[in-house]
Amino acid sequence: MITSKYFNDIKDFINLEMGVKRFQGNMERFHFNPIPLNEYSRRFFPNIETFHIYNKYDEIFDDGRIFKEIIWYDISCSRYTKEKETGSICKHIEYTKSDRVEYGRELQLGASSIGNKFFYNAYELTSIDIPSSVSEMGCGCFCRCSSLTSIQLSEINKLESDCFSGCRSLKSITIPSSVSEIDSSCFYGCLSLTSITIPITVTKIGDNCFKECTSLESITFPSSVSEINNNCFNSCKSLISLKFAKTVNKIGVECFFGCYSLESINLPTLISEIPDGCFNGCSSLKQIELPTSVTKLGFRSFSGCKVLTSINLNPSVKELGQYCFSECFSLNTHSMHSSVIKVGNNCFHGCKSSILSEYEKY
Repeated sequence: MITSKYFNDIKDFINLEMGVKRFQGNMERFHFNPIPLNEYSRRFFPNIETFHIYNKYDEIFDDGRIFKEIIWYDISCSRYTKEKETGSICKHIEYTKSDRVEYGRELQLGASSIGNKFFYNAYELTSIDIPSSVSEMGCGCFCRCSSLTSIQLSEINKLESDCFSGCRSLKSITIPSSVSEIDSSCFYGCLSLTSITIPITVTKIGDNCFKECTSLESITFPSSVSEINNNCFNSCKSLISLKFAKTVNKIGVECFFGCYSLESINLPTLISEIPDGCFNGCSSLKQIELPTSVTKLGFRSFSGCKVLTSINLNPSVKELGQYCFSECFSLNTHSMHSSVIKVGNNCFHGCKSSILSEYEKY
């Protein structure tokens, strides 16, 4: 029976009994169905007493020999109430939009997940505690809950896309250590969020994750994070400081675009490129140290950094993108090594004449 748990089809069970003598009669020993059954395969498991329903399309048998049903696929709370009355066991109970109509916004104990957009646009919701039984929350679960100020999360595994997008009043949140991934746009537009701690269990942060979190002042990345994706901090105009983990090897396009208050930053030493628009419009950025691993500065990567006074281009840098330092009005010195083999159009557009004259050599 231990071997059988790896089988997915009735043919596997039949072949086992036909091919290995000591497994003859194996299916008769089962008191539950290890796989979904149909009329043909049902007769091979004559002694089933507990019937497992693995998905909503499974065939169900009412032949008087089954005493208990266990449902494994997601069912609504209202369906769960009915199944419980018949003695059925439900493994995955999901709060759905229809449940919200029937039960209101009071989360019922026992559910394991909250459906997509369950609290979408619940503008009067100010706070909520998630039951400990909940391990999954759907996409856009609290999207546009504009009055939500605090939330106590359960031991969920992942923060799905747009989960708290548009929660304009959310000031702080504690991400549980069970979370391994924060998906795209999760905190997009959380205008009141001032700080957030990311647990060491998180390995991925999606696109636009903290975009337009205009009150966010600081953030620290744990060593588990290796990539910071596109537009992650785009338009975080209050962001002053940022601490990268040494493990970060990639920063996404326009990652810090429009971070007006960012004055300095220590880039991780494993990145190979400053992508397009990465620090575009960081008008308070005064200095930056490029790690020796960087070989390319992308399109408008430092455009509009108006108070940037100096930058050291290491010998590793081979390419400068178009408008890379355009409108860097305060740029006085930079060191461009002969290793640079490509300089994009208008790379130093709007810079001081001394910079332009040095650029012309390339």
